[in-house]
Amino acid sequence: MGEPMTPSEVHKQYSEATTAFRKLIPDPALRMSFSRQVDGYMRQYALGVWQADNASSITPRHVEFYNAIWSQGNPVPSALYWEVATGVANFDLFQPPSFFEDLRRYDRMRGTSLARRFTDQLTLILLLFAAVDGVVSESEAGFVNACSDALLSLCEKDGLKGERPALKADQFVSAPVQPAPAAPSTQKQPEPQSSQEAPQEKEPTLEELLAELDSLCGLEKVKQDVKSLINLVKVRNLREKAGLPVPPMSLHLVFLGNPGTGKTTVARLLAKIYHAIGVLSQGQLIEVDRSGLVAGFVGQTALKTQEAVQKAIGGVLFIDEAYALVNAESANDFGHEAIEVLLKNMEDHRKDLIVIVAGYTGPMEAFIHSNPGLESRFNKYFFFEDYDGEQLMDIFRSMCKKNGYALSQAAEELMEQQLQALYASRDENFGNARDVRNLFEKAVSRQSDRVAQLDQPTREQLMELLPEDLTKPDSPPA
Repeated sequence: MGEPMTPSEVHKQYSEATTAFRKLIPDPALRMSFSRQVDGYMRQYALGVWQADNASSITPRHVEFYNAIWSQGNPVPSALYWEVATGVANFDLFQPPSFFEDLRRYDRMRGTSLARRFTDQLTLILLLFAAVDGVVSESEAGFVNACSDALLSLCEKDGLKGERPALKADQFVSAPVQPAPAAPSTQKQPEPQSSQEAPQEKEPTLEELLAELDSLCGLEKVKQDVKSLINLVKVRNLREKAGLPVPPMSLHLVFLGNPGTGKTTVARLLAKIYHAIGVLSQGQLIEVDRSGLVAGFVGQTALKTQEAVQKAIGGVLFIDEAYALVNAESANDFGHEAIEVLLKNMEDHRKDLIVIVAGYTGPMEAFIHSNPGLESRFNKYFFFEDYDGEQLMDIFRSMCKKNGYALSQAAEELMEQQLQALYASRDENFGNARDVRNLFEKAVSRQSDRVAQLDQPTREQLMELLPEDLTKPDSPPA
């Protein structure tokens, strides 16, 4: 079996093939019609190729190939796993593209051979899609030939003869396919210049990530727990290199705490830290909640959950309010199906996937104890305490600094009082940093209304927040 192509290689070859054919079309209107329609038809034909192979074995690679089918100037698709799998299952019959009739009409009028050239080009492109697994099966080649024959029969009907036999897919069966560069009647495309490639962002070092962690307001216990976890992983790696036994250890985590306490921020940093120390291959964070995993009917929850997991492989899957996956009132709730898919993937990808579940303390503990599989995999807990009044004030100051605002002395004193009172009177609806952001945004809005009435305000006036900007709408100024 040949080495499968990457989605970026597929996109490059597909784009080059469609661009080369587009340049062969002399008529501007016909060229525009082709450009606008070709991607949609090709994506449909890809579904047919995969159905011919084995409709039940759709993988995330098929989704990546599908999303690579776009040409310059057209929208980039972002299909999900379930959409592609459903499309493959529901593909019916090959229908010639509507622009093919226009190609044949042009050929009849001008004596050209655009329709037959497109037929060969279609064969090559469909073989490109068939090579999602590195080979072309006989059933895939049969589908490609059937598509080609359907187009050729229309050409024969119109009396459009070819100068040479049409390309057949049979010669590519069970062989790695690199078809696009061999497209008929097209010139070889130049290799893209390295200057055209997007520059890769430099990955942060472990020291930089730890410095960013330390810069977060509060969270002292969480910071200590993260550093202890890093030390544990480092020592395990050293023991492995020294040939010493290492006890089994789960790196999946439970984040307990109220909203706005920095759980998502820490999860994103931890994903990058795990990547920096070699635990994860990529270090991305994929954030979901129940709605991102659970569908409303049988069978679709597994696909939806699998889609989220596939995006997270190499990084961290962060499930906020994870307790919502368990419905104590219904044993048949689809959330249980999502949990089973998660547990299976945590085992299958245990070397390159970390799951972090987060939410309120009480409901999260009930969630973990609802399933023995969850209990065995989630045995490390990070507790995120509420920010106190002083920490909330530090967060407000950082928001001002980041966004180019400055508190007057009187405004600073008033805000300190408000945040101390907010912390002292907190209840189950307390939003921590989220409440601070809401206060900041309201202050900016009031300041804008005030400054807009000034005639040619100065830079200082544009930046300054005064006590009246901070006063709550339902509380008149003292």
